[in-house]
Amino acid sequence: MKTASSAAGSLPRRAVLGAMGAWGASAWAFPIAASAQTTPARAAQRLVVLGGALTEVVYLLGAQAQLVGTDTTSLFPEAAQRTPKVGYMRQLSAEGLLSLRPDCLLGTEEAGPRVVLDQVRSAGVRIELVPASHNWAEVQRKVAVVGQVVGRESAAQALLVRLDADWARVQQQVAAAPRRPRALFILSHGGSPMVAGTGTAADALIRYAGGVNAVTGFAGYRPWTAEALAEAAPDVLLNTTQGIEAMGGEEAFWQRPELALTPAFARKALVAMEANHLLGFGPRLPGVVQALHTRMRSLLA
Repeated sequence: MKTASSAAGSLPRRAVLGAMGAWGASAWAFPIAASAQTTPARAAQRLVVLGGALTEVVYLLGAQAQLVGTDTTSLFPEAAQRTPKVGYMRQLSAEGLLSLRPDCLLGTEEAGPRVVLDQVRSAGVRIELVPASHNWAEVQRKVAVVGQVVGRESAAQALLVRLDADWARVQQQVAAAPRRPRALFILSHGGSPMVAGTGTAADALIRYAGGVNAVTGFAGYRPWTAEALAEAAPDVLLNTTQGIEAMGGEEAFWQRPELALTPAFARKALVAMEANHLLGFGPRLPGVVQALHTRMRSLLA
């Protein structure tokens, strides 16, 4: 793979839950033909994208020929892994970005450091950053902004119509469920494991999937403790495949004694998905929510 700079912070690629595969395939079964779009002069011709969800939209709109680089969270579709990499989106270098001679840098507000973005902007590169709000409106914004940047606004509108229909269908399915399980998201990519409180992407995802966040006493992430886990009393635990790997695998995960204090322990109720797929809030979000909702219900049946 071609590399523009160090791939610091990159996440290993792992297969996601089989239940997600069917939706993922259907979402990519209706490509939008590039020939149907007229690229205006203002469209980016040498685009660097920072954020896996944004990269997915670029491919869905058939604008991948305009890509000259992506960050290391851009793992889907598989072709995105073969693009030149500029490192992890939070640990960028101006030299690595500018070496690709982009005319536009597209990312989320998580991209940085800010001083690097300022240096790139000072070099004459257009920078577009999409704010995160951890809701469906964030996905809609990402699609609309990518469409504008690559000059495919009509294709973006068509994609939004399809995604909005998928989202409405999934939310109707979730609303019909008779039970709302208590779920706890654990972040364990490195260092001491932490749990997700309110105001996080994980908190929003749990609620969208028909669950209740077992931790509501604080915002953001905090280290877990045995007392906190017992008090939270989650029915099901959520993690990323990367987090489970960092903890030594699923068997080692369940050997942690503090987990025995939770209702989830008796059922070994764990759902793990690839990090960017689970928390990226991109065009696959309806499938993520449906898979998580289905999996949580099956674990508690």
